[in-house]
Amino acid sequence: MPPRHRTVGPVSTWAEFADAAPDLAAFGARLLTAAPAYLATVRATGAPRVHPVTPIIGPAGLYLFMEPTSPKGHDLRERGSFAMHNGVPDNSGTGGEFRITGTGRFDDDPAVRAAAAAASTYAPADRYILFELLVTEAFANAYGDVEVPTPARWKAQ
Repeated sequence: MPPRHRTVGPVSTWAEFADAAPDLAAFGARLLTAAPAYLATVRATGAPRVHPVTPIIGPAGLYLFMEPTSPKGHDLRERGSFAMHNGVPDNSGTGGEFRITGTGRFDDDPAVRAAAAAASTYAPADRYILFELLVTEAFANAYGDVEVPTPARWKAQ
């Protein structure tokens, strides 16, 4: 089913983001793939919804596999917008914080699915559906135990 939303603002693939801001993307990839990360989506009522997720960052992009009945998949198909934040291990923010916003796009291309599965840390079930997460904005923050990358903020052009 094609999405019913439109992209709001400019977006970039993860690879385009990584080319434009390699240190920020590397910082973000390290934090987002240290499970869990948290994906925020928007329900039809406008209320937020948060989901623990295992993002996949590979040469082809930033992806999420999920059950076909997942509420997050429904939200992404209907409204598209998301925010994602890494898990933080303690109240001191040890290791830093990384957040992205953007648009999720359903992808049923077998070659893209194979590339995402190859980059995954787990074996996605055949029934899972796949979304590519396109990046509008990225932000990093740290509290003294790690260095903030330069730039610490990035926006798609």
